[in-house]
Formats: sequence, structure tokens, C-alpha cells
Amino acid sequence: MKLYNTLTKKKEEFIPLEEGKVKMYVCGPTVYNFIHIGNARPMIVFDTARRYMEYKGYDVNFVSNFTDVDDKIIAKAMEEGVSSEEISQRYIAECKKDMADMNVRAATTHPLATREIDGMLEMIQNLIDKGYAYAANGTVYFRTRKFTEYGKLSHKNLDDLRSGNRALQVTGEEQKEDPLDFVLWKPKKEGEPAWPSTWGEGRPGWHIECSVMAKRYLGAEIDIHAGGEDLVFPHHENEIAQSECCNGKVFARYWLHNAFLNIDNRKMSKSLGNFFTVREVGDKYDLQVLRFFMLSAHYRSPLNFSAEIMESSKNALDRIVTAVNRLKDVIAASDQAVLLPAEETQAAELKEYRSRFDAAMDDDLNTADAISVIFELVKFANTMVTEESSKSYAQAVLAEIEELSDIMGLIVNKEAEDLDAEIEVLIEQRQAARKERNFQRADEIRDQLLAQGIVLEDTREGVKWKRV
Repeated sequence: MKLYNTLTKKKEEFIPLEEGKVKMYVCGPTVYNFIHIGNARPMIVFDTARRYMEYKGYDVNFVSNFTDVDDKIIAKAMEEGVSSEEISQRYIAECKKDMADMNVRAATTHPLATREIDGMLEMIQNLIDKGYAYAANGTVYFRTRKFTEYGKLSHKNLDDLRSGNRALQVTGEEQKEDPLDFVLWKPKKEGEPAWPSTWGEGRPGWHIECSVMAKRYLGAEIDIHAGGEDLVFPHHENEIAQSECCNGKVFARYWLHNAFLNIDNRKMSKSLGNFFTVREVGDKYDLQVLRFFMLSAHYRSPLNFSAEIMESSKNALDRIVTAVNRLKDVIAASDQAVLLPAEETQAAELKEYRSRFDAAMDDDLNTADAISVIFELVKFANTMVTEESSKSYAQAVLAEIEELSDIMGLIVNKEAEDLDAEIEVLIEQRQAARKERNFQRADEIRDQLLAQGIVLEDTREGVKWKRV
């Protein structure tokens, strides 16, 4: 499998640090409102990358954070007269609902920035001790020029930044050693959440949060760090500087970034009136349609969202679902259990579709070409599977379409989708029973699900389930 590495600007063979395992960190949203469709693209793209790696046999430790302390969260809290924690917890719950509706799997760990403050204080102190950071009037800054490789991800030159790009320059320039030094810790302002530190009460800078969470849950060295291309600079560039100076190791081997999403060929903007949340799109379409749309182009290509394209995506996804339903009808009606002689050769052709699907995904996660293969398989099913076909033949074709679609995270078997919804309802009932201390009922529900081949696991992030 080859991946395009933003660091080297070329496709590279993927070789994990540890054979058979993948450590992957994806920057998550800042939770102050419903997520928008721009947030949805990296969620869907890198969820699909994870699914494909798991399909290839990798054990993927997938970490994606929630930024739950930020200026926008604080502003929203002040506007509503509630705490920042209330705002962040509310929109984390809403975000998880939208993710589930897009069939984005929960991460192995969803760390929250506010629960990792001790690790941030430790990393900042480490950087100060090593001479890479300094305190000034309650603020701690990172010495950008001290890290000689600064700019290696974004391919920017520090001197050019100093003269022509002020993206890193923040208020309080007079107390900084260099205008390009960036903030690791900022002092408390009235009405804002704050934590005690050696340098006074305050809160962390945005960049240090991801460095600390990646290190805690994945280690000092990770395989893949991913996110939207808007994060390359300065966020990911600063993460590299902090992490490598603190840990003395290469932070991430492969950097993956998805391209921007435009609306009607214009940048999404509230001022332009073309800003859409995932929830708003979900009011008009099954969010499986949104997922299909996101995967219909290569993740590094700009993607244009419009009503016409969404309708086209809906119709395309319906073609797959219709083919699946027809195959199920053939299976139900067939009296012929075993493959007919003429079907044996045709069934062998299914391996060719699988091979082409794998080749597309192995080429830098080319979901557009992979979906094209699924449509070729749908055409094959519509042409080669008839009312006279054997049950085994129709089942083999159906299984191939369903498995390749599942790797894409596309639910094409609506019965399976309904079953998933029923399971979630039972889990909610079990949680309610446990809360009421009705442990007998909770155990009954667990046993009921186990009988259906569903195993529950109680985790810090909530209840997770899987089929066995």
C-alpha cells in the first residue's frame, strides 16, 4: 500500500513502525456547535482508511480528539450564560450522533483536551528545561528558530514567514524573543476556564494539546497523523516542532491531508450563506448519501458540494441498494442450492473485482476508483444473476458487493442497518436499567444480545458492541 506523504510530497510504501499494527492520530473538531460538512470530510475519509487497513489485517489504534477548550467554546458559553464544559459536552454528544449517522466508527480513544492538562504542563516544562521554550509574564512561548527543521512539513522558510507571512504572529509581540515564536501556555482572562501552573493560572495553546494526546495514547512515535489540509500550517508544523524537540524522535512517519470542500464552487462561509451543518444535510438526505459523495472523489482532490451532486450521489447509492435487494430476492426464491456448472467460471471472476478494488485502495486510498469497481460488480450482478441462478451463486455475488461496500463504510443492506438501530435501542435500555440499579434487567438484555451474536464492552467512552 502506498500513501502520499505531505512531508516528502510523494507516494511512499506504507511500512508501520511495528509489524501488523498501525498507530494513527486524526485531529478532531472543536466542539462549540454542530459539525459542518467540512468537518465531515476528514472524518469519513480517515474512517475509510482505518477500515481498509483493518481489512488488510492491521490492528489499528485510531485516536481522534475533541478540542473542548477554545476561544469559540468560551464565547458560546458566555453568550448562553453557561459553562464551557456544558457547551463542549453538549456538542460532543451531538457530534457523536452525526458520526454514527455517517457510519463513522468511534475511535479507539476520543481524548478530551481538558482531561490531559497534566501531560501538557509536563511537556511544556520539558521544552523549557531543554531550552526550546521560555516564559514571559504568564505566557510560555516556543522558540521556533531553535528547531532547525521548522517548516519541513509545510515546506515554508522561516525568513520568508518573517518578512511576508504573519500567520504565526500573535498579540504580545513585545515580550517575545522572535515574532514567529508561538504560544504553548496562555494566562487566564476574566471569566475563562483556567488551570494552575508554574507560570500562573491559564490554559494551553491549541497546538500542544494534540502533541500530548498523541503521545499519551499512541506513543512518542506514530505511524500516521492526518487531518484537513488547512491544518498543515501552522498546527501540524507546530506539533512536529514541539513533539520532536520534547521526545527526541520523529513524531509521525506519514502525514495525510484531505483537500478542501467547496460549496457550489465557492469556499464555505456563513457570510456567503452557503454554510451547511451535517445535521442540516441529514434533514434532506440519508447521511449515507453524504458519505458516498465524500468518497466519490480522491481525498486529496478538492470536492464541490451542490444539490445536483447530492441528488446524483443519492441515485448512485440507490443503484447499489437496488442491486442488493434484487440479489436477496433471487436467493429467497431459488430452489437450486449448489453452483451450476456454468456459474463456476463466472463466480471465479469475482476475484478480479476484488483484486482491482484492492489495487485502487492500495494506490493512496483511491476511493473513487474503488467505488467504480463496486459499480462494475453491480453491473455484473444485474447481468449475470437471473431468476434461474443458484442460491450459492447469488449469495457469492451479494457477499462481494456487501463486503466491498462495508470497507467503504456504505450500508447497502438496509436490513442490517435496521438491526443496528435495534441493537442501539437495546443498549440504551440496558444503560437505563443499570442507572436504575435494575441489574437483573441489564443482564437479561446483555444475554439477549449475546444470543444474537452481539458482544458488549463497557469502556470509558461508553458502551461499544461488536458481532462475533
